[in-house]
Amino acid sequence: MTDLTELKYTDEHEWVALDGDVATVGITDYAADKLGDVVFVDLPAVGTSVTAGEVCGEIESTKSVGELYAPLTGEIVAVNDAVVDDPASVNGDAFAAWLVKVRVDAADLDGLLDRAAYVALTGGEA
Repeated sequence: MTDLTELKYTDEHEWVALDGDVATVGITDYAADKLGDVVFVDLPAVGTSVTAGEVCGEIESTKSVGELYAPLTGEIVAVNDAVVDDPASVNGDAFAAWLVKVRVDAADLDGLLDRAAYVALTGGEA
């Protein structure tokens, strides 16, 4: 099981795990729950440059369409094709169903939320 206190979060409900200069990104279980049954995931291609705070993908559920925001600026170095093939896996375990990996400047992580701040953002529901 993922140690949620070791992750960073955005106010757009993405989680970030940093390993060296590569950030693994997914959406939180709170976001997956709010979206409902995820039926489609559109992710940027490997090699795409993304900018922090800008839309880089789309997550469609039976309830609505959500946007995936890049939590950090960098280059997409991997996409989780298993999630594209089975979007419902996001609902099964949002913290295991990562979406993209981004090569970033690790110093940029300082602007993200820690677990306590993220839980406060969700009113304690996360």
